[in-house]
Amino acid sequence: MKLTAPAARAGGSDLPPPGDVLAFMRLMWAVDHALQQASKRMKATLGVTGPQRLVVRLAGRFPGMSAKELAALLHVHPSTLTAVLKRLERQGLIRRRRDPRDGRRRLIGLTARGQLVDSRMAGTVEAAMKATMREVNPTELDAARKVLETIVKRLGAP
Repeated sequence: MKLTAPAARAGGSDLPPPGDVLAFMRLMWAVDHALQQASKRMKATLGVTGPQRLVVRLAGRFPGMSAKELAALLHVHPSTLTAVLKRLERQGLIRRRRDPRDGRRRLIGLTARGQLVDSRMAGTVEAAMKATMREVNPTELDAARKVLETIVKRLGAP
């Protein structure tokens, strides 16, 4: 599949194709920008950003998970997650309690307010993803997943 640049110059003339790598990178930046915009809309309508809601959704799906386990699931360093968890706790969406088996660990759970955010689907990144996944055949979805996983692996490599 060849990726080409759209007509973008004043006067309507086509730009020369940027090449497959640059065209793909352009699409990745467009996805990133769209995620950031959707996250801002979610903050305005739901009171949480896209990444914060993802944490709420995972905490709802896996109650009693530790911050370290959640960080591993999200592919982020635990220190990256700490600020998000503190914000969600201040907003009354999650609670962290001591692990009765290991007092050093904190286990994450949702509050009643967090459960409301967890259950809300309209206007979320997740809703857009679900709709997209219904429109794409499973073979294409598997190929896209593989490409994205490989990109994450390559970008994360030293």
